[in-house]
Order: sequence, then structure tokens, then C-alpha cells
Amino acid sequence: MVVAIMGFLPSHTGLPQKSSCRSGICDPMVLKQRIRHKRVGIFGRKQISPTNRLYYGQNDTGALRVFVMSDLHTDYAENMAWVRRLSTVWYRNDILIVAGDVAETYKNFVVTMSELKDRFSGVFYVPGNHDLWCRREGGNYTDSLEKLRALLDVCTELGVETSPRIVDGLGIIPLFSWYHKSFDKEKDVTGIRIPSLEMACKDFHACTWPPELSNGDVALAHHFDMMNEKNNNAVEEVHKTNCQIITFSHFLPRQDLCPEKRMLFYPNLPKIIGSDFLEVRLRFIHGKNGNRSACHVFGHTHFCWDAVLDGMSKLLWLILEKGKGG
Repeated sequence: MVVAIMGFLPSHTGLPQKSSCRSGICDPMVLKQRIRHKRVGIFGRKQISPTNRLYYGQNDTGALRVFVMSDLHTDYAENMAWVRRLSTVWYRNDILIVAGDVAETYKNFVVTMSELKDRFSGVFYVPGNHDLWCRREGGNYTDSLEKLRALLDVCTELGVETSPRIVDGLGIIPLFSWYHKSFDKEKDVTGIRIPSLEMACKDFHACTWPPELSNGDVALAHHFDMMNEKNNNAVEEVHKTNCQIITFSHFLPRQDLCPEKRMLFYPNLPKIIGSDFLEVRLRFIHGKNGNRSACHVFGHTHFCWDAVLDGMSKLLWLILEKGKGG
């Protein structure tokens, strides 16, 4: 079996790329620091030539192609337009993995996933933090868990997979997750004013949780991890087939998949990006030491990443139109 795993890039990557607010980080001090650094050329990014665009045509190779994307943020009109420009012919025999943060509103989520399902043979999805924001839903949901149930229900209606499946000998396993502060094991940066997580991350205001769950401890991360328990039998079936396995999540399973704090605009970013529960679950699925075909895909941080850690490939793919999203 031949499997080609590819990530999407925007169709006009020759456009200048603007700074984005990662994870809702829009503190004026941080933005001012970004502007100052750009002026002295520290973080200047060379414009990508249109001749370097990634281009994928119709699949005539007979290989199973798996495309991956995350952080579409189609509440931005430009991003939704990018989705709608995807060919309705080229990907009919291909699989798409969507690693969360499709849209903030339920309406845009449904439109986006419908467009993608119309273009691909199969679409797999796990929720991201932006998908569970309730601030623009007009009181339609009691909390973010109720909205999550609505998203999963509409995925079922659309034929979008949110549970493990075997496709032509390839096992694809979605993993639910949420972040927790104790995921961050690196020493904190000191000597400068750093906004609190509550100020920097909109999740603390845009998401609503039951009283027993919060971002203040591991309870929320544990709750999402336990959602994977219902799929244990399906994971066992994947193992029995001895097939290649791709797992995917929105959040990170390891901190070394993010730059060191000294390189970040917001040094406390690692506290809101990952889950230790994820790494434990990955080792259960792929084996303690991994294997040559083990692959995990994640999103969230907006840092494109490709690494092999402890015998497992870990990739981050995202699609950002003109640098928007966060």
C-alpha cells in the first residue's frame, strides 16, 4: 500500500503574509513588540514567490492520498473563499483530515464541512478551541459541551468521521483533547511584563463550561481525553488489521513540538497548547517506542512542524489565508 500524506497551502501564497493573533493573543504590548522587531528586521519574512506554490492535481497514481489541514478559521471571508475554490474534481478519491478550528460559529462550521465533504471521498475531524466558542451563538447553547455535541451531530449528518476508521488498509484515529497549564514544563520567562492567560487567550471568555470543568486545572483536559475511551474497541480493530496508522488531534502531545519560550511572542503560550494525556494515548496506540510508519498530525499553534520524536512522525499542517486566524 502506498500512502501519500500532504498538507494544503493557500492557493495564492505569493501574497504578503501578515502577522496573526495566535490563540487570541492580541495584547497591545505584544503587538507593539512585534512591530518593533519587524522594523529592525529580526522577524522579517521573505515574500514567497508564486512559482513556489504547492500544486496538487487529480489523483491518477493509484496511491491513497491523505490531505491534512487545520485552523481554517472560515469566519474570515477570505478563508471561506479559499475553501470554495478547492477543485470539485481533483480530490474525489482522496481523504482529508481536518485537525480542528474550522470556524467560530455553528453556521460557518456547517457550510465549511459541507463544502469539504463535497470535494473529498472521506473527511475526518476533531474539534479545536475556536470551534467551541459560544460568544456569537446568540445563546443557542448552554455551554461549550452542548455546542460540541451539536458539532458532532452535524458531522454525523454530513458523513464526516469523528471516530476511528480503516480506509483501504490505513487506520485513521481522531483524538479528542484540550490543553492544561501543567503541560508546560519549561522554566517561565522572567524580568518582563507578560499578560495573564486570561488576558491573552480568548478561550477563557469565549468558551463556557459547567462548574466542575475549567481551564484552571487538568479537569477539562481529562474530560476530553476520556471522550476517546468510547473508541477503544475501534482502535483495537485497527490494531488487529496490522495497518499503517495516522492519529490526529488539535492540540499538541509534547512541548518540544513548540519553539522555546525565548523565541515566542507570548512566552506563556505552552500553557495553552497541549495535553500530557495525548502523549500517553499516542504511545498506547503507536507503541512505546513508535515505529517507522507511526504518524501523528496536530494543529493549533500555527507553527508548521515536521519532526520525528521517539520513533514517531509528528506533523502540523494549517491553512491560513493572508495570515488570518488564531
